[in-house]
Amino acid sequence: MKAYLVGGAVRDRLLGLPVEERDWVVVGETPESMIRRGFKQVGKDFPVFLHPETHEEYALARTERKVAPGHRGFTVHAAPDVTLEEDLRRRDLTINAMAMTPDGELIDPYGGREDLERRILRHVSPAFVEDPLRILRVARFAAKLAHLGFRVAPETMELMRRMVAAGEVDALTPERVWQELVRALGERTPARFFEVLRECGANARLFPEIDRLFGVPQPVKWHPEIDTGIHVLMALAQAARLTPDPATRFAVLTHDLGKGLTPPQQWPSHRGHETRGLEPLAQLCQRLKAPRSYHRLARQVMRYHCQCHRVFELRPATIVDTLYGLDVLHQDRDFEPFLLACQADMQGRKGWQDRPYPQADWWRALRRAALRVTAADLVAKGLRGEALGMALRQARIRAVAEEKRRLQAKAREGAPGAAGT
Repeated sequence: MKAYLVGGAVRDRLLGLPVEERDWVVVGETPESMIRRGFKQVGKDFPVFLHPETHEEYALARTERKVAPGHRGFTVHAAPDVTLEEDLRRRDLTINAMAMTPDGELIDPYGGREDLERRILRHVSPAFVEDPLRILRVARFAAKLAHLGFRVAPETMELMRRMVAAGEVDALTPERVWQELVRALGERTPARFFEVLRECGANARLFPEIDRLFGVPQPVKWHPEIDTGIHVLMALAQAARLTPDPATRFAVLTHDLGKGLTPPQQWPSHRGHETRGLEPLAQLCQRLKAPRSYHRLARQVMRYHCQCHRVFELRPATIVDTLYGLDVLHQDRDFEPFLLACQADMQGRKGWQDRPYPQADWWRALRRAALRVTAADLVAKGLRGEALGMALRQARIRAVAEEKRRLQAKAREGAPGAAGT
């Protein structure tokens, strides 16, 4: 059986990166012959099989023909007469259109190795324009490989612009857009994903809530970078440094959506942006069919990130109400991601990248103080219902006030103040 290692496994092996998964292309076989060899067929749109021992994917060599708009509008031809070169030609980028024999011989009909050395993301053939999903894939590979100096070839960027202008990206399904977005958020340089999409015009079509932030000014005192869109990408870069969690990175990406709706006559002030952004966030999550967990964390970060920054100056009652609002007095599933997102927001500003964020430790200590007050003690005193809730809140306010005085006494003179918005 003629089987060749293809795609990302070859690319990453040549780059010296960890190979996460291995995919194979098989030439000269049929579904029946694969099954006779013990392979299990799993592909629906085209024949893909699992190896009986390694369980790696083996796909029959195939070609594709465009018959309708969008990334699903293809007919697939898989047959023994399809060559390896024909299979590789249908792929998106030259660096993904290489193959390798089991003994390590490289097969590179479209110059992928040279583009690896030149750090170029270049399309394989003019057929690139037939699949709009490739725009998102190019942007994701740019985010994956930006730290190695990769850039999109000018001729490929021009094709992407033409595809956007022709309305091709409008045919992408929400599920595939979300899938590529989450994968991009998990890459080493996720901000690069949006930079590439902005350059070709796809960001405005796919993520208008984010795209409208660019060009919106903020107070220079708190945002030396001024531009809201730039700030968001800087904050996303900090989030990528702090955590690999895509949900936290998504919350950072969306935390300032409300600033895109501030009337221009109010610029650079954005009073009320924490609540003004809740509706566009809900629309974005609904349109892309985002999981509830992503929406929940993003909503909490959007609503309370300014409160998090200003913990040093907040009244104890406001601190307790914020903890209630975050719902972290009943569970702690989102508390650490929330603090990380707020830290990324504060550090995602020009010249602020290395500033400490003591607010996080203060919030942890204040939450612990509030949790030390339990309803059981008050129930023992005969309190029930609304009276119990009010008494519990007041007792927690007193505990937080005491803890805050302790933190203030411990802090060195000249402790940092609010970090702005």
